[in-house]
Amino acid sequence: MKFKYVFFAISLLVILPGIFSLAKFGLKMSIDFSGGTLLEIQNSSLRQDSGRQAKLKTIYENQKIEFASAQQTSNSSVLIRSKSLDNSAKEKIVAEISKEFGETKVERFETVGPTIGAELTQKAMMAVGLASILIIIYIAYAFREIPPPYKSWRFGVCAVIALLHDVFVVIGTFSLLGHFFGAEIDSLFVTAILTIIGFSVHDTIVVFDRIRENLSKDASKLSFADVTNESILQTLVRSLNTSLTVVFTLLALILFGGESIRWFSVALLIGIVSGTYSSIFNAAPLLVLWEEKNGESGKISR
Repeated sequence: MKFKYVFFAISLLVILPGIFSLAKFGLKMSIDFSGGTLLEIQNSSLRQDSGRQAKLKTIYENQKIEFASAQQTSNSSVLIRSKSLDNSAKEKIVAEISKEFGETKVERFETVGPTIGAELTQKAMMAVGLASILIIIYIAYAFREIPPPYKSWRFGVCAVIALLHDVFVVIGTFSLLGHFFGAEIDSLFVTAILTIIGFSVHDTIVVFDRIRENLSKDASKLSFADVTNESILQTLVRSLNTSLTVVFTLLALILFGGESIRWFSVALLIGIVSGTYSSIFNAAPLLVLWEEKNGESGKISR
């Protein structure tokens, strides 16, 4: 715990480039947020073509229209998302697809307004806020039997600060990726953020629960900082092993999972790595710092 300020400095160095990028470049929004066109077509050759994503992207780019994604639907059609199309552009796109893949039938052609994106953003923010409040309440209740003078609700607040750190790391990184590599924020990104929150809290609770156990041992005569340090060492291997198995899976998805889920996998990978770091080097040191500031870092005695 002697190096807790170093850990905080590292966290700031990780977050600051993302904050700067958010202020200067913002986020590159997909049609889920900015609005666009949904074109659903029936074409058996297109559905069976493993390289359809790249080929459709080329067709759209030749028409100078930004392509977003192409997904199979449950009724044997392909749903294509792109920036807004008028009827003339739609006819040209369908003609090019027919030329490349054979006869094509249009099942649906509609414009999606940006209000959907606004609604999704609002619900995502509400979900994060509600989850944070419930996490604090739950941890405060679960840790209610820790010995005085320590406060169980502080564990919850530190866990939430750590998860918010992870959220900002992912959002800031995607601002940079969007500016330099064209990564877009879509509904899958929101799903990734909520998943990262769950993983971050899980990892933090593993460390905090061991701190709670060690604080409750009658034989303990250590300071709170020493107990926290010992708890981190006891859970470090488990945390790293758990995270590495997820990291390896996500790396495989990034390399072989296809373009449609690539940025989703990247967001999860960044969040998992950040969550592992913040649980050990942010949440726990922050808790120690808080206890020290309140004069509660002395020996634990019975």
